[in-house]
Amino acid sequence: MGSNKEVIIIGGGVIGLACAHYLIDIGANVRIIEKNEIGSGASHGNCGLLYFSDVITLCSPGIVSHEIARTLKGTSPLYIKPTLDHKLLIWLLKFASKCNASHMTQAAKDKYEILNYSISLFDTLLAMDGMSCDFEKKGILSVFKDQKNFEKHQTINDFLSTYNMGARRIDKKELLELEPALRNDIAGAWLHENDWHLKPDMLLASWRKQLSKKGLIIEEHCKLLGFETNGNTVVGVNTIKGSFKADAFVLATGAWAPQTLKQLKLDLPVQPGKGYSITMERPGICPTYPCSLYEKSMVATPWKSGYRLGGTMEFSGYDDKLNPKRLSKLISGATAFLKDPVGHPVIEEWTSFRPMTYDDLPIIDRAPSKENLIIATGHGMLGLTLATGTGKLVSDMVYGKTPEIDIAPFGISRFR
Repeated sequence: MGSNKEVIIIGGGVIGLACAHYLIDIGANVRIIEKNEIGSGASHGNCGLLYFSDVITLCSPGIVSHEIARTLKGTSPLYIKPTLDHKLLIWLLKFASKCNASHMTQAAKDKYEILNYSISLFDTLLAMDGMSCDFEKKGILSVFKDQKNFEKHQTINDFLSTYNMGARRIDKKELLELEPALRNDIAGAWLHENDWHLKPDMLLASWRKQLSKKGLIIEEHCKLLGFETNGNTVVGVNTIKGSFKADAFVLATGAWAPQTLKQLKLDLPVQPGKGYSITMERPGICPTYPCSLYEKSMVATPWKSGYRLGGTMEFSGYDDKLNPKRLSKLISGATAFLKDPVGHPVIEEWTSFRPMTYDDLPIIDRAPSKENLIIATGHGMLGLTLATGTGKLVSDMVYGKTPEIDIAPFGISRFR
């Protein structure tokens, strides 16, 4: 087939748009099928961090005992709903088994490759005309209340420095001058100067507009009903808006990927990790830097056009109800760090699902037994950050090109 392949992307979040972007660049005719609206899931209400320095996996040594201790104290951002769901229980056990130095060291190398790959691609993307999204390259402050935690971060920073992703230590006096929005009782911060931030909903709106001009066809409120297959290939999809045929298919439905793939009898170990955010007008004393508030495991992100508090990790299945207690923890967490933590009025209270794998690495691979279906999910809390790298890798795979980085670590076979 020539360069003008027909490609259908299932899922209209940031990963789906990124795949469309690079496929259109290479000459494909692309249609996105989205069950709701473009960018309405986890891509919408996240904190907008391009966290290129986040090479250390969530499943790192000591994290399980650390979170158990915090849960007993009532200070953990993690909540696991009591359940008999055997898939979640197995997932949690496998996550715990990955919390060792060996996995952290190897996974950091694998994450670094795709994080580093995404940086230059994002730089090019955001330099395009019309990509208005309150983008800034200021860096991200990791702020600490406890002096011991602040000092212990040196070890983590030494590890990051081996990847040229180390942060600059900022002691209390300098920090209060650099970021006057912080309370006087903080201990210090580390400034990750390699990291950027933007407003995700603005990015998706701008990106959608640019891609539509280039011929992207978007089918919103178009629920997938099933796949049409012929042997080891997918030939089409059935939706509530009818059937669509294509040469290649990309599945980018985030946390919903396991449910989407049930018809193909493919079981992915992806769990929905529920996150929350509150978007509001900028407070009177607004941070100038995005602030990762260490002891609360949450983020306060300022933009020219607004302000957002976000965080928490809840494993409660696909329950999309807003839990007021989780939202209130964002307010109380910000209050512990910021002089003026809340802006008025509140614009949006939001929750959605992050696609979590137990080894904290994404899934970018061809579906077993379906050679023209590529799966791109499992990005955890780095979906926005890894979007460009993922999109470019997927476009190369669709066209049979050798990807510019090794994608073996992101393959499905690692779960067998």
